[in-house]
Amino acid sequence: MAGSGAWVSDEELRCPLCADWPREPVTLACGDTFCLECIEVSWAQADPIGVYSCPRCRATFTPRPALRGAAPTPPPERLPRPELVPFPPARRDVPCDFCTGRKRTAVKSCLVCLASYCDAHVRPHYDSPAFRGHKLVDGTGHLARKVCPQHEKRLELFCRSDRMCVCALCAVREHRDHDVVSAEEERAEGQKVLAMTQAEVQQTIQERAKELEELRHEAESLKSSARRVMADSGKIFAEMIRSTERLCSEANSLIAANEKAAIVQVEGHVQRLEEEIMGLRKREGELRLVLDTEDHIHFLQNYPSLCVPHEGVVPKVVLNPEFSLGVISKGVTDMKEYLEDICRKELAKISKRVDETPVYLQIPRTGEKLLKAPGQGPLPDPQTRTDFLKYSCRLSFDPCTAFRELSLSAGNRRAIRKRDLQVYPDHPERFDCYSQVLCQEALSGHRYYWEAEGSGEFTIGVAYKSIRRKGKTPLCLLGYNDKSWSLLCSEMGYSAWHNQVVKDIAAPHSATRIGVYVDYAGGSMSFYNVSESMRLIHTFHATFTEPLCAGFGVGSSVTICQLK
Repeated sequence: MAGSGAWVSDEELRCPLCADWPREPVTLACGDTFCLECIEVSWAQADPIGVYSCPRCRATFTPRPALRGAAPTPPPERLPRPELVPFPPARRDVPCDFCTGRKRTAVKSCLVCLASYCDAHVRPHYDSPAFRGHKLVDGTGHLARKVCPQHEKRLELFCRSDRMCVCALCAVREHRDHDVVSAEEERAEGQKVLAMTQAEVQQTIQERAKELEELRHEAESLKSSARRVMADSGKIFAEMIRSTERLCSEANSLIAANEKAAIVQVEGHVQRLEEEIMGLRKREGELRLVLDTEDHIHFLQNYPSLCVPHEGVVPKVVLNPEFSLGVISKGVTDMKEYLEDICRKELAKISKRVDETPVYLQIPRTGEKLLKAPGQGPLPDPQTRTDFLKYSCRLSFDPCTAFRELSLSAGNRRAIRKRDLQVYPDHPERFDCYSQVLCQEALSGHRYYWEAEGSGEFTIGVAYKSIRRKGKTPLCLLGYNDKSWSLLCSEMGYSAWHNQVVKDIAAPHSATRIGVYVDYAGGSMSFYNVSESMRLIHTFHATFTEPLCAGFGVGSSVTICQLK
């Protein structure tokens, strides 16, 4: 390490593993700085050994130390000299390993030499027969990852037991009894799987594109249907308005007819009253003449005829208080309120029917996803262990979900419950109250099979990723909710759990290894005592709607078995 105030070269500022400017820099106890991703990948390969070392100075650490962040920008005394080295470009170019002074950008990297070359320095690889067997790829800054951090040998083999790349010395030492093959052979196997996955993805793209086109067509049909319904509704409401106007006209005619009849009756009585008043006024005049006369004989001669009392000819009438055109007004008001009530109720019924009728229906995607030859029927259910092994999958525990008392090892395939809490970072997917862990791999569409061994009481099953993780509630336990299915194995026997419904199984717990078979498309999940005859313990039937993850509840220890 350079002393304080001393200038340090551009090479010392770069991550020793990827030869690039450190991303999320972390500094080890020895003082060397690396990319967080680079040092974690390097140390992940040393995990089975339990001894961790600095890839630059080889200082060793046991146990694995916590990584502390370094300053994101080097201090001023460590900055490269402006006149010699330009400021690091925003683009992460790979420098040529053979340029001196100002390094040019590498265009190719050699997987044999483990070096990167610019246009000028890569020419010997094309021109010289000595480099004919070398493998050139586009410039990459991660060549150091292709070297074994323990033996400093090229990684050219693959350990299937621990799922990691190893060098030749690793194969004869730490991985001596493991299933080790060449990187090319493992690549060929992976190539087949990826080819199948690619074919499935391409087929899925075609299916989704067809669904998209159909959905767009149905959306246009829905729009056309909505326009037709709006037009029809407009016509119906227009007819209702015309009907209302006709009723209004009829009501007005009825009011006018009643008005006319009433007026005729009143006018006839008025005429008779007027005639009677005229007769009474004439008699009043005669009475006045007799009363004013001074001739006693004349008075006495007319007195008898004039003193007879008047008898009314026209009967007295008044308007009937019960007769009123307000009856018609009230009837029209009642009709309006009734019509509005009917309209509100009918519109509420229509709205409810529309709300309760889904716009689209979710149809579970069914059908076997495994590639088959044209015309091939459904695959038969496996019977023997050899049949089941055809569907074997490689699983590993997800450290981000592991309970803090669980120690993971053997390439994250073994979980041991310990009294001391493990140093795990906080994570939203971690079970914080129950001794459980999920696997990293998502299971969907295919048939899957795996085996596990456990000691003490343990649980094995599957769960959706949406299973609850936080809090001391039974809803976080495997099998205690509608998002998981599990088998509890104990000395007392077995019990199958789903959504807090338990089914005790009389079969004795005699097996040390449990096999799990999932037919995702067929909607079944079965547990077996592993043997050549594969004795069935229990089968769940369900329609899976989300990708599944294998899950385990660990009482003492659980190990995911490597299947060959």
